[in-house]
Amino acid sequence: MKPAATDAVELEFFRQLLVSIPEEMGAVLRRTAFSANIKERRDYSCAVYDARGETIAMGDHMPVHLGAMPLTVRAVLDAIALRPGDVAIVNDPFRGGTHLPDITAVSGVWVGGAKPAFYVASRAHHADVGGMSPGSMPLAREIYQEGLRIPPVLLARGGRLDDGILRMILANVRTPEEREGDLLAQWMAMRRGIQRIEEAVTTFGLERLDRNIQALRRYAAGMMRACLASLPEGRFEFEDFLDEGERIRASITLSRRRAVIDFAGTSPQARAPVNANYAITVAAVFYVFRCLLGEDVPANAGLLEPIQVIAPPGTLVNALPPAAMAAGNVETSQRITDVLLGALAQAVPERIPAASQGTMNNVSFGGEGFAWYETIAGGMGASAQADGQSGVHTHMTNSWNTPVEAFEQAFPVLVRAYHIRRGSGGRGRRRGGDGLVREFEFRAPAEVTILSDRRVRAPYGLAGGAPGKRGRNVLIRHGRAKALPGKVRLDVQAGDRLRIETPGGGGCGEPVEPRR
Repeated sequence: MKPAATDAVELEFFRQLLVSIPEEMGAVLRRTAFSANIKERRDYSCAVYDARGETIAMGDHMPVHLGAMPLTVRAVLDAIALRPGDVAIVNDPFRGGTHLPDITAVSGVWVGGAKPAFYVASRAHHADVGGMSPGSMPLAREIYQEGLRIPPVLLARGGRLDDGILRMILANVRTPEEREGDLLAQWMAMRRGIQRIEEAVTTFGLERLDRNIQALRRYAAGMMRACLASLPEGRFEFEDFLDEGERIRASITLSRRRAVIDFAGTSPQARAPVNANYAITVAAVFYVFRCLLGEDVPANAGLLEPIQVIAPPGTLVNALPPAAMAAGNVETSQRITDVLLGALAQAVPERIPAASQGTMNNVSFGGEGFAWYETIAGGMGASAQADGQSGVHTHMTNSWNTPVEAFEQAFPVLVRAYHIRRGSGGRGRRRGGDGLVREFEFRAPAEVTILSDRRVRAPYGLAGGAPGKRGRNVLIRHGRAKALPGKVRLDVQAGDRLRIETPGGGGCGEPVEPRR
């Protein structure tokens, strides 16, 4: 049941107030960070949580971060009794993290009680956290090779920086000055979030604020139940594969205004960096079902109340130590999304798009004094209503690109090409969006790692639509082009060029032949 008109006005006011807090935290983080990865690509997320660590409000940031962060907050609360002025950090994927470059900061908010009434958190992808390859996205077989693994520890105690923890982190990364700046920027984002919550409590009172928070959660849960009730009941299954053959299978059972998502039949965890943890899998489920909502509904913990996620431990979607995790957050999360959408397309085909590019096309490189990481956009899948967009980040990523000017200023690299990959979208009544071409020329020796997918298996079309074109990675040396695997590590020299051609999105519907 929807709230009365007067209640609705108040609810919308408090909804916007609460959302403004993580949005402002994100603005502080972006403007004070050192790295292009945060300042330009905006590879970060911020959110506000209640006393139990459940989501109250989140910024319009990264879906793969935001859906996973509640488990990170709870891991911190289980490990540390936070005090005023404390800032905890963690990146361990087996304690709520996603992959090691994503460092999450968590602080409590005291408003008069003995325990925190709220928590604020920020997650940022750091361009290097050590490990066997610059950029910390290596072709690892176990997590120990991927970089510095941080359990919940205090970066700041009582408002003062723990210099020992900071020095330990900086001693294990390739770009310590940049890491220090980004970590301190996350701390400043925490302070701004705490300040804004304290102001809200002072202005409106804790009781009124909490009453509206609970009402917003009930409203979100009610809207999700109503959405599920509009879907046909039944069990819908789908499976898809990563390029190396790992299977992701899901069944979605819809009944009685509830959904049960079961990943039984998914491949065991791999001796490769493609493993996802339970937090990433929940994040993908949260994202997909949030997309089903026909209205702009508050994004809080209420959305997951009628949804159960079953992910067998020890599989690709709920990996256990010491699994390598670098690509699970960026590649496997995208395939989980493709599988969930493929299952839902059997239930409501008119509402589900064909597969988008299904990869983040991760490129990282480093050399003497520099390390860089970026994801590259591609084609969006078409739906029954519209063609797919071209050259956009889709699904579990929401990052920007690094502008050419900033990129060339910061690193010994020239961008030789950056344009739409025409004709790469799948044909259909509605055409899939085209991917991109991005070509770099190195001006200094560097070590490069690529973690990409959809180089072997193309993004699927729906309802007779054609698949999108597969992506391609190419090294050009002395004028000769050499095709590269989707996941590869290589050394480059000055003058070498790396060309990334990203996949197109799948088409939707049988193509309509033109009349003669």
